[in-house]
Amino acid sequence: MRRFLVLAFMTVVAPRLSTLDAQTDPHMARAKRVLSTTPLVDGHNDLPWAIREATAAPHDVEAYDLRKKVPGHTDLARLKQGMVGGQFWSIYIPGEIKDSGYARVQLEQIDIARRVIAKYPERFQWALTSDAVRAAFKAGKIGSMLGLEGGHAIENSLGALRVYYDLGARYMTLTHNVTLDWADAALDSARHGGLTNFGKEVVREMNRVGMLVDLSHVSPGTMSDALDVTEAPVIFSHSGSRELVDHKRNIPDSILARLPKNGGVVMVPFVTSFVSKEVKAWGDAQTQEA
Repeated sequence: MRRFLVLAFMTVVAPRLSTLDAQTDPHMARAKRVLSTTPLVDGHNDLPWAIREATAAPHDVEAYDLRKKVPGHTDLARLKQGMVGGQFWSIYIPGEIKDSGYARVQLEQIDIARRVIAKYPERFQWALTSDAVRAAFKAGKIGSMLGLEGGHAIENSLGALRVYYDLGARYMTLTHNVTLDWADAALDSARHGGLTNFGKEVVREMNRVGMLVDLSHVSPGTMSDALDVTEAPVIFSHSGSRELVDHKRNIPDSILARLPKNGGVVMVPFVTSFVSKEVKAWGDAQTQEA
């Protein structure tokens, strides 16, 4: 099995990390010491899709200049300020665009992500292994990897899965918001009770090639089945605790209790509806009024 390990995971870093006073805050001082020697890896960044959907210049990597302040959450200054040491760039495509062709759009998203990485060689370094992430970090750069968000992209093909791995995808989120022929999604109908037999083969093949299994977006049944099958640690690239906030995309305690044995990692998002009961309740009320 080809191995792929990363030192530390998180989904979003505190935007003002470098401006806080480490001299008066011992916790911040400790955090900065750790982040100066251990790469903090952001597990999910949707910049490639933001570039695709940009109002002024859609798809235009050159027009979306990260050396300046940009409309979204990511630019070079803020990545440095947050002390990001490694980055998974999400190569997401919606599960609802099947008639447009998953493969074409997925390849376009990989192209956007790869061109973003290549455009800023002073800050980004293409990385396919944990050793490459460490080398980039040692050189003062952000080891840059790809995370494939949504198993619909493989179109029920293990061959396509292997090709996406060869193109740089180092994790795959088993579903996005749409239930697949082989896996139930959290926000869609649970047609299979988790993973089908083919879905379990997908997990086994991901283990074999060395692709991380990402269980964000999937149903609790899919989470459980994946944990039953996998021989490698899983990740949740952007999920919170359902016990703390009752959001369908958050993780039940029954699944969290299994992660220590698996060795998996949960990367908590800073999207407030996943981590704040009050914000989720406000959002639910707005939806009902609409």
